[in-house]
Amino acid sequence: MSQKKFFLVLLVISSVSLLLHHSGHISWTIKAFLGCPSLRPHPSSGLKPKHMSIAFLKTHKTASTTVQNILFRFAERNNLTVALPIQACDHQFCYPRPFSTRFVHPHTIPPRIITSHMRFNRSELCRILPSDTVYVTILREPAAMFESLFSYYNQYCLSFKRVPNGSLETFLDAPWRYYRPGEKDSMYAHNTLTFDLGGEKDHLPTDTAYVRGLIKEVEQVFSLVMIAEYFDESLVLLRHLLSWDLEDVLYVKLNMRTPSSRHSMSAALPARIRAWNSLDAQLYDHFNASLWRQLAALGPGCVGREVRLLRRARDRLVRSCFGGRLPQLRPAAQIRNKELRPWQPSAQVDIVGYDLPPNASRLGGMSQDVCLKLIMPEVQYSRRLLRAQSLRYRKNYPMRAPPPLRPALARHRLPAGSFRDSLNPALTQRPAGAQNRAGRAGRFPRRQLS
Repeated sequence: MSQKKFFLVLLVISSVSLLLHHSGHISWTIKAFLGCPSLRPHPSSGLKPKHMSIAFLKTHKTASTTVQNILFRFAERNNLTVALPIQACDHQFCYPRPFSTRFVHPHTIPPRIITSHMRFNRSELCRILPSDTVYVTILREPAAMFESLFSYYNQYCLSFKRVPNGSLETFLDAPWRYYRPGEKDSMYAHNTLTFDLGGEKDHLPTDTAYVRGLIKEVEQVFSLVMIAEYFDESLVLLRHLLSWDLEDVLYVKLNMRTPSSRHSMSAALPARIRAWNSLDAQLYDHFNASLWRQLAALGPGCVGREVRLLRRARDRLVRSCFGGRLPQLRPAAQIRNKELRPWQPSAQVDIVGYDLPPNASRLGGMSQDVCLKLIMPEVQYSRRLLRAQSLRYRKNYPMRAPPPLRPALARHRLPAGSFRDSLNPALTQRPAGAQNRAGRAGRFPRRQLS
């Protein structure tokens, strides 16, 4: 090699090495771009712009609150309107009733992002969301999810509440002894994922045609189905799907229980839970395999490298907010700032959160507002967003009536009970005795979280 070529190679290596030692998006961009040509460089390069229209179906007990927080912060940074519920629905779209545009606060229409709890209804969502909206949701392994549901909703869901000694094992010994398909909050006790997606939670799991149709419809509607057990890998796919920067998907885990609030499960219990929630189990197994096919297509080396970069960037952000240290989870009563106290569902469950050190902004250099939003619980953040968006709406449109909605999607003639019917509740033909009447029986207690 000539002396000139050697000097040029040395110069390139030195330049790259210098850049890699700096924090921020320059570091991850250079490393990811060199190792994975398919990754999106910094937007200043003029490549594909960030996608701004997202519908995230926030499922229950699946780490969905953490994804919601990512979307809330992205919306604020990019001045995007987030659809939020009317006051009568509290912080969710009158769940468990199927989503309706009537549940959306008029000061948050037309939105670019929607991410609060709902029962999925695509026809109604299409009336308020842009035509280029990307649909995303998240699933969790049914055994772990059901244990969390049983613990979290034990004092609200009658199917759980009537179980002697609050025993998960006792419930699974004879679930039909305690479960009532049509009573209030029964959706937490049987195939909750299926119900959230708009499907029929009590449909026969042996009806293979229904299960195939349900899976096919989810695949057609949702561009990405994240998996909670592989959260960071799912965020890699989400970032690619939306052409976002790494900084757009940084997070801290929210809405977590203490170890004492969890039920210890015997080796045989997960199989019994999956058998009881067979529809959810079939959904999860299919989309877990689908996630790994997508990751394989991106390249294991590329994905692994980006996951490492994500975790390093997340740790830098968190340390900058907490005075150079990783945050300590605290019981709600020990959190000084009321805006950061997570709601407690009952005396039997402890939900922990974070508290910012008083001098965090001086110690780490990150603004107090950025750090506050990073760890803010769902209820407080939803209210904060609604206040801000209402002020903006009144300022910009003091005399304006709410914008007109789009017509509902055309109805298709399909066999009764098909999954597409469940996306449009007006068409659904539910089996006798299986109709969930929770929406008419009464609302879920206010300030519910997941």
